[in-house]
Amino acid sequence: METASPPRLPTTTAAARCCPSTSRPGPLPATASNRTTTAIIPLPCMAEQAKILFAEAEENNLGVEAANTRWRRWDTCSLCEQDYHGVVCCALGWACWKTYVGRQETDRELLSLAMSVLGNGLLEARRLEEALSVQEAELSLKRRFGAPEESMLGSQENNLDDKDFNTKWRRWDKCSMCEQWYHSAVACALGWACWKTYVGRPEADWPRRLAIEVLGNGLSAAAHYDDALPVREAELAMRRRLDTTEENILNTQSNLATTYARHGRMEQALRLREDVYSGTLKLHGDEHRDSLIEANNYAYSLLSLKRFAEAKTLLRKTQPVARRILGDSNETTLRMRWNCAEALYKADGATLDDLREAVETLEEAERIARRVLGGTHPLTSSIDEALRNARKVLRARETPSPPGSA
Repeated sequence: METASPPRLPTTTAAARCCPSTSRPGPLPATASNRTTTAIIPLPCMAEQAKILFAEAEENNLGVEAANTRWRRWDTCSLCEQDYHGVVCCALGWACWKTYVGRQETDRELLSLAMSVLGNGLLEARRLEEALSVQEAELSLKRRFGAPEESMLGSQENNLDDKDFNTKWRRWDKCSMCEQWYHSAVACALGWACWKTYVGRPEADWPRRLAIEVLGNGLSAAAHYDDALPVREAELAMRRRLDTTEENILNTQSNLATTYARHGRMEQALRLREDVYSGTLKLHGDEHRDSLIEANNYAYSLLSLKRFAEAKTLLRKTQPVARRILGDSNETTLRMRWNCAEALYKADGATLDDLREAVETLEEAERIARRVLGGTHPLTSSIDEALRNARKVLRARETPSPPGSA
């Protein structure tokens, strides 16, 4: 396998900062409950510590649990227990691989673990082509030596539980630093990289089944709707063949409805949205996060077909629940408030009070979105545009008509 030359590891003056994590924007208030000392750790020391700890576990036969815990030092901070990210994760990935690459290939478990750390590190540093080559080589190694199928589930090979697996998998479509979803061309590139990584697996493998969803999301995020539609339809057909859980099928139907809408097939999207919302309510109740997301999706489809009264009724019922359960700064809550405002000011029979409420709602939602997501985020831009339109409609209504006009 041809790979790029590894980057130079930082000198002993370079360091990683942990505790508190720098992956969340905004300062923490300096209260007694959250004061903590920031640790500055040279990267070579972090690599050496991980190497020594795992070697001790091997030499002293400390058992699988102890070995797994020590292995995590390659990708998790020992002080704050948060995953490394960005260039720190990439540098430790190369250090891990260089530590164990000299082992016999028959020591396949350790080699595959080291390749996994390297692949994750390259992915964190957005070196997608190199990450893809490493992950393909890792899969080839496991298949060549007859690894059990469950060991081929990328992040599960370190005995991670479902929560850890989901967290790791989210790195395909969600930033580890700010926890925001990727969008536009970045989401599309990662969608293709994810699909190319797992497409060679059997159709029933979970990574392959998840990868087609990431691909569909990425194509939609980049507005490649003609390409996204057959991917979504193929995903739904696959899930109906293989999945036994109603939740997975509902999630796939929801994604397909989004693609129908962006493809201009609004009536199909609305019918599917209504089915998904009804099914999600039966499955989870009206206060579950998924039910609130589908309520907003259904309302959006109603708005798209100018059924403003129905959208307003639905959002009047669900928006207070979203603010209470999810919080005012949650993206779903912000989208609900945006859609509710549009239902108010776009309706033909909108009153002056409706228009004023719409403007006030959008002003507050725009402030929150700008603070939480930033001014360049697509949602912030969309709310800002809706606010300008609502203000224009309100000014036109409040401006007195010239004398003598009909």
